[in-house]
Amino acid sequence: MTPPPSGPVCAGASQYASYPTFSSYVRARGPVLLRTARSLTANPCDAEDLLQTALAKTFMAWERIEDHRALDGYVRRALLNTRTSQWRKRKVDEFVCEELPEPVGLPEPDPAERQVLHDAMWRAVLKLPERQRQMVVLRYYEDLSEAQTAEVLGVSVGTVKSAVSRALGKLREDPELTPVR
Repeated sequence: MTPPPSGPVCAGASQYASYPTFSSYVRARGPVLLRTARSLTANPCDAEDLLQTALAKTFMAWERIEDHRALDGYVRRALLNTRTSQWRKRKVDEFVCEELPEPVGLPEPDPAERQVLHDAMWRAVLKLPERQRQMVVLRYYEDLSEAQTAEVLGVSVGTVKSAVSRALGKLREDPELTPVR
């Protein structure tokens, strides 16, 4: 996820220097937005291309976006619109055959079972003390690094490491999650 190229190749690229917050936004929210893009495509490379296109559209509209607190929603909408456009333009590579191919590998887990696991995990996280819960959510749900989590919460990296370690220990001991193991 690199910023748009400079020079005559990209219209409006000369304005890039006037938007230092765009590059910081991409650095901060890129991994989360990439996960969203991956949920829209089957191929991780296509997800990166999709996100790059959506970020380029966001960059071009940066000046018109009034509420920068809603940037994630704007980029997600750009992801969906771009993916929809790609889907409409796609070339059909499906061929009729007499027999259905057998699935390769393990069967996909039951979505209901995945939801039960998700709900049990979230209930277990909610049982944690508030500070540990904040750190677990930032580290594993928001996918922030230990340093980023420490910065957000205004604590040291060592505090984050020890608190997350204790929280994971409590989650391992939670009786509601025992059947999952």
